[in-house]
Amino acid sequence: MNLRYATGLLLFGVFMVTTSIQSLFAGDDSMKIEGKFYFDDTPVSIDIRDGLIERINRLEKTAEPANAKIYIAPGFIDNQVNGYLSYSFTRPGLTVEQVRTITKGFWSKGITTYVPTLTTESKERLIENFGIMKEAIADEEISLSVPGFHLEGPYISPVDGFRGAHPAEWVRPPDWNEFKSFYEASGKHIIEVSVAPELEGAIDFIRKLRKLDIIVALAHHNGSVLQIKEAVDAGAVVSTHLGNGCANMIHRHNNPLWPQLADTRLTASLIVDGFHLTREEVQVFTRSKGPERVIIVSDLSSLAGMPPGEYERFGRTVVVHPNGMIALPSQNVLAAASFLITRGVENMVKFTGCSLADAIHMATRNPARLIGLEDRGTITPGKRADLVLFSFDDGKIKIIRTYVAGKMVYEAP
Repeated sequence: MNLRYATGLLLFGVFMVTTSIQSLFAGDDSMKIEGKFYFDDTPVSIDIRDGLIERINRLEKTAEPANAKIYIAPGFIDNQVNGYLSYSFTRPGLTVEQVRTITKGFWSKGITTYVPTLTTESKERLIENFGIMKEAIADEEISLSVPGFHLEGPYISPVDGFRGAHPAEWVRPPDWNEFKSFYEASGKHIIEVSVAPELEGAIDFIRKLRKLDIIVALAHHNGSVLQIKEAVDAGAVVSTHLGNGCANMIHRHNNPLWPQLADTRLTASLIVDGFHLTREEVQVFTRSKGPERVIIVSDLSSLAGMPPGEYERFGRTVVVHPNGMIALPSQNVLAAASFLITRGVENMVKFTGCSLADAIHMATRNPARLIGLEDRGTITPGKRADLVLFSFDDGKIKIIRTYVAGKMVYEAP
């Protein structure tokens, strides 16, 4: 490994700490954490002041227990969350307190930032729920972890398979006036929109989104090579859960996967829960894009963590299997996911053999770059002190502590 690359990783500040981690509070606005960069095992102390990382200091090497390493990384950032703990951002009955419950639930899992995703529904439902999300993001506590919202649909393919679990009755072509009503209802906090590029008016729609500095993603589509190129030329920058939102049977040559993999301008977000993509798909997609252009997302459902059984969602019967897979039997497709982004980090290491550092970057630095969060995503002086401490034994992440803006918001019993 060359020195420049190694130095770059160190500047990203991904580091690990021993079981003797000490958090020393020097006052209400400052603290110190001692540990080691996991990239090179060099002990450091990190100074935090006023919620920001102030300084990282090298320490002399010390011995550590061979059986217990505690890592510290930037807080995880999940760019696609449909719901959690039985609550959905799209279904009726959403409240600010539900959003708070989800936010605190994520803190206990090491997720310090997430992007609530509202999916295909009626105009009235989306306007109402975006209004509720606007109230939620005005809350001081919630706003620390929610930078904005993601609209996935209703402007997606109406075709079975490519549509996924999105209800067909609410799928429709892009409508700029309708979108503006969503945007205004959200308090102009919609920061990402997923759209199918082959729909009539989609390319012009993408151009208009980019004029508002909204990130444009391609999703649930059967775009041709030309349509995908036109969408990227117009400003699309990311493929939403690449390999999913795709028909089970596709042409081996002419399908929407190859042009998205081939275009180096597109970042790929991947659901690495072991169900949505096979090990081999994760390997190929990651090698094609490289660790700089892959983002791990959860696509978490409101059914995440619910007992196995049948549930009503999307106006249809959805099945939560004992292994955690959530499926829509009527279409033989998956219906979002039940595993957190930490499972994706674990599986990325397991499936591809990449370093833990690279996997963490796919769930921290890379999504922060995509959505323009310059104040977080790495452990660097001047950045917000969003940190997660965890053990990584037998390939499994166990959260020990979570910090948001320098404040400890979770500590394991």
